[in-house]
Amino acid sequence: MLMPPPDQAVMARKAALVARLRDAVPGEGVIADLDAIRTYDCDGLTAYKALPLAVVLPEDTAQVAAVLKICKELGVKVVPRGAGTGLSGGALPIEDGVILGLGKFKKILDIDFANRCTVVQPGVTNLAITQAVEHAGFYYAPDPSSQIACTIGGNVAENSGGVHCLKYGVTTNNLLGLEFVTLDGEILRIGGKHLDADGYDLLGIMTGSEGLLGVITEVTVRILQKPPVARALLLGFSSSEAGGDCVAAVIAAGVIPGGMEMMDRPAIKATEDFVHAGYPLDVEAILIVELDGPEAEVDYLVERVEAIARDCGAVEVRVSTSEEERLRFWAGRKAAFPAVGRISPDYICMDGTIPRKRLPEVLTRMTELSRQYGLRVANVFHAGDGNLHPLILFDANTPGELEKAEAFGGDILKLCVEVGGVLTGEHGVGVEKRDLMGTMFDEDDLKQQQRVKCAFDPEGLLNPGKVFPQLHRCAELGKMHVHAGQLRFSHLPRF
Repeated sequence: MLMPPPDQAVMARKAALVARLRDAVPGEGVIADLDAIRTYDCDGLTAYKALPLAVVLPEDTAQVAAVLKICKELGVKVVPRGAGTGLSGGALPIEDGVILGLGKFKKILDIDFANRCTVVQPGVTNLAITQAVEHAGFYYAPDPSSQIACTIGGNVAENSGGVHCLKYGVTTNNLLGLEFVTLDGEILRIGGKHLDADGYDLLGIMTGSEGLLGVITEVTVRILQKPPVARALLLGFSSSEAGGDCVAAVIAAGVIPGGMEMMDRPAIKATEDFVHAGYPLDVEAILIVELDGPEAEVDYLVERVEAIARDCGAVEVRVSTSEEERLRFWAGRKAAFPAVGRISPDYICMDGTIPRKRLPEVLTRMTELSRQYGLRVANVFHAGDGNLHPLILFDANTPGELEKAEAFGGDILKLCVEVGGVLTGEHGVGVEKRDLMGTMFDEDDLKQQQRVKCAFDPEGLLNPGKVFPQLHRCAELGKMHVHAGQLRFSHLPRF
């Protein structure tokens, strides 16, 4: 089928936009070639793809401000993008908008050990922050599984967590300051190297805002001293429910591990085949529990957790006896997502959070949903804080399987809300969970949230079509609204 010729007026407007953008970001900073921009047609949620008008790669904050001013003047939508590792479609392009990529913002600007913080640009990878300070015995605590690739700007946008967030917190708990640019091109600073800022908690509003309020150009994060001792327990259980019971029992006993992760049999098998971490293959679930602090405290806590695990029916208990063994325990968990990719042509990685005590019940109901939909699921959990990452396995080449996987995932997220949890723990809402927001918030709640967006972005040009199932006009919020389905971008082509 022949595609209709492009509208000449549209092409002229695109050419004018690209020319203006190239004036602001000279050299190779603007990509408009159709083949070249395909690199940016999706983020880690690859089920949905779209091509933007252009991709802009500024090199400094002044260029970011100039780009945003141009886009506001011309009424062009803007999608901020970091490394593109997000899993909720938060960086999915808009067909009548531009991608504003922060990939060139890769400098570590300041390391301040006296104030225990670092100042970095948003394109610095999560792991690079730790690598820059570990020589002095420091590290950055939030550690998503994608930390080798994901960037700190994206971590802030999605409020990312990681395997050690149970004790040390997610991004918001380790963030001290931000520089960001508004749609008007105004450069603002909030927070700093100090512990708390006066006035409204704008830092809290920006964290997890998914690119809807401004474009982050600098981040100040807290760094911590490495604990003197860290040991990990590898616990095997004959059922996932028993493992869930152990999670609740450990926390109820007043023990707060540095990390507490759970994997079920399919995830264990895939990971062991991939990494050879020494995981037992004759159990239904494993827990990895890390305890850190002074040596005497760690020794005491290891004994307590071991006793709790045995009371909960642990059939295998191993305690790391060296740093090498501890890292090997974690190597498997860190590689779980790529490992599962080896056993299925495609998978969707879900992200919901539940009260810890409901974990056994939710695991049972997810097994029932798996049978109902006829799709396998491999479960990987940040078990200590109730953040679930079910991996729904499917084959996109089989007609109807993608739709079944999406429906399965939707039911999992609805289940999370039903038992008192939330739609997302760290991946964000993006487009993946956008149409499920009504299961957690009523219309008044959503309008109130959008009033915050209107205060920052009254034109609705920053990352529109994300988070909210319908968009309200800022001028008459609550009276007039535009359904998300009316946006060109919302009709998303798959694959």
